[in-house]
Amino acid sequence: MAKKTQKRSSGSARPASPGATSVEDEIARLSAEIERHDALYYRNDAPEISDADYDALRRRLTQLEDAHPELKRAESPSEKVGSAPVAAFGKIAHDVPMLSLGNAFDDQDVVDFVQRVRRFLNLGEPKIDGLSISIRYEGGRLVQAATRGDGAEGENVTANVKTIKDIPHVLDGKDVPDVIDIRGEIYLGHKDFEKLNAAQAASGGKVFANPRNAAAGSLRQLDSSITAQRPLRFFAYAWGAVSKLPSDTQRGVVSAFKAWGLPINPLMEITRSPDELLDYYRGIESKRAKLDYDIDGVVYKVNSLDYQERLGFVSRSPRWAIAHKFAAEQATTVLNKIDIQVGRTGALTPVAKLEPVTVGGVVVSNATLHNEDEIARKDIREGDTVVVQRAGDVIPQIVEVVRDQPRGAKQFIFPTVCPVCGSHAVRESDEDGNAADVVRRCTGGLVCGAQLKERLKHFVSRNAFDIEGLGGEKIEFFFETGRIKSAADIFTLEKRDQKSDEPLTKVRGFKETSVNKLFAAINARRTVPLDRFLFALGIRHIGETTAKDLAKAYGTFEALRAAVDAAIQGGKSSEAYQDIDNIEGIGETVVDALIDFFSEQHNQEQLDALLKEVNVTAFKRVQVSSPVTGKTVVFTGTLTKLTRNEAKAQAERLGAKVSGSVSKKTDYVVAGAEAGSKLDNARALGVTVLDEDGWLELIGKA
Repeated sequence: MAKKTQKRSSGSARPASPGATSVEDEIARLSAEIERHDALYYRNDAPEISDADYDALRRRLTQLEDAHPELKRAESPSEKVGSAPVAAFGKIAHDVPMLSLGNAFDDQDVVDFVQRVRRFLNLGEPKIDGLSISIRYEGGRLVQAATRGDGAEGENVTANVKTIKDIPHVLDGKDVPDVIDIRGEIYLGHKDFEKLNAAQAASGGKVFANPRNAAAGSLRQLDSSITAQRPLRFFAYAWGAVSKLPSDTQRGVVSAFKAWGLPINPLMEITRSPDELLDYYRGIESKRAKLDYDIDGVVYKVNSLDYQERLGFVSRSPRWAIAHKFAAEQATTVLNKIDIQVGRTGALTPVAKLEPVTVGGVVVSNATLHNEDEIARKDIREGDTVVVQRAGDVIPQIVEVVRDQPRGAKQFIFPTVCPVCGSHAVRESDEDGNAADVVRRCTGGLVCGAQLKERLKHFVSRNAFDIEGLGGEKIEFFFETGRIKSAADIFTLEKRDQKSDEPLTKVRGFKETSVNKLFAAINARRTVPLDRFLFALGIRHIGETTAKDLAKAYGTFEALRAAVDAAIQGGKSSEAYQDIDNIEGIGETVVDALIDFFSEQHNQEQLDALLKEVNVTAFKRVQVSSPVTGKTVVFTGTLTKLTRNEAKAQAERLGAKVSGSVSKKTDYVVAGAEAGSKLDNARALGVTVLDEDGWLELIGKA
């Protein structure tokens, strides 16, 4: 079967060019990519792309959803904040959601923001680059603390927060409310960060990439005594649930925080015009390098709480606040070599090996080059002097070549064979034979050692099987020594080790206690939910959100496998293929990826071996009883009493399945104004059509 055209590298944040695939497919790809980066940033504390690149992904998704509201999914990442909390900490529900802010990227965005709030009174404050936290006080005493999580639920880190010296266990002063959730940022100072990394390196521990990751890693320790050893600090700047506020302005409430004993940022100021906002921004930017903590911009907030309430919220952010980001920091250095790395999907990714240079206080020796088109467009060569940009304190990138410096002698020729296994490396083409994928991929599949290793690392990662103690380095060791070559091998490792002439306890670096702990961690993950299992398989285009969509639609792995097998047998025009394609959030790109994966005999054999070792539990649906439970519903046209997103979420809460297209299996089509082809299809197939009032009347009987 011909492979489906893809328009974007899984590791590149640049928007795909429109036209070659459907908008629905592009929305699905963008959603999966954003979900992946959310998990990397919020849950793993290991971001891969810059804030600017991440914002570009979100802007592109929002543009597509605004232009095609009928394709917006109920669980779109454009409506979400952060990522689901890690189960090991326990969850705390936020009484008031912890949202993020919209962004301003230039002066005009700031002017537009002020105009939108009708030139109301404004407040400016530095945007600390740390970890968001919500701390609840009842009767003035600290009772619980939670991370942002996904905005609705966060991780319970109460014990760890109580070890932070900046945070009082009891609030002191007048007007302390009976209940208040104090919100702010936990961070590490630059000097403390340097000392921590030096100590980590000396003890053989993890060396952190930047202060934000160090703060997040320190707070998210299951052993609070480790957190207590880390010099974490805190700034308070907002609140969530509160029984009674001490003031009617943002500044007044934050001033009360200070009176109660909470640390606040002394650089906060009130401004009264766009010019004053921008003057404040430039003043803070000039002080940035001298501060002992990282900031990545300035936050502007409407000062009047009455105006804040009137302005309200849109999607994942308030209308009354915006973050004005700083430009990325840059430096000049020499590109010594271009290395090619191979990922789990076979993507060949070029990485620049640089003469070490300090960018924004961090020594940089590697930078991303994105893909071969980027190298050719900028004519980047080994030996060139280049401008390196570090945005968002993550992987740096090469901005441009310095043309008035000596150039590299040869143009870089991107390899057409895999540097690991020697298989052909190709770029997928569209129907006209044009290169449609910016990424060149190794065709070796599971023959390629690099892909195998990266797939195994993905399989055991936190959002997949989450096997504690089996990280990237151990996977590398077990793979190179032949102990683990497939996912099933992970679960047979203990049995084989017991019969081995050289058990792990005789291998340098392994002790009996650590080996037993590893085997226990593996055995603890022999039962896994369906959505995690699907994500762990590492099928191209299937991220966490798509895995949940599939799990929700089919319930069991057996049902999904049977559906894909039927689609393989019937082909693209079959009802089985269309049934998968019609699932809300699933497009042809995902269906073709499933077919490619399950069509491979080797994958089927590996799956069978794995399923002998693990138990995949059915997707847990919320048990509800309503007139639409188990029914398939399609929304089309413009709704007036509900947003499309609200309507879809409402239908799913009532037990309905929301589909993106109409078929014989559709039970209801809810048609708003200007409904088009979906309404025509419903009438042609004899599907029940409801207007918005009819839908509300139907579900009102629940």
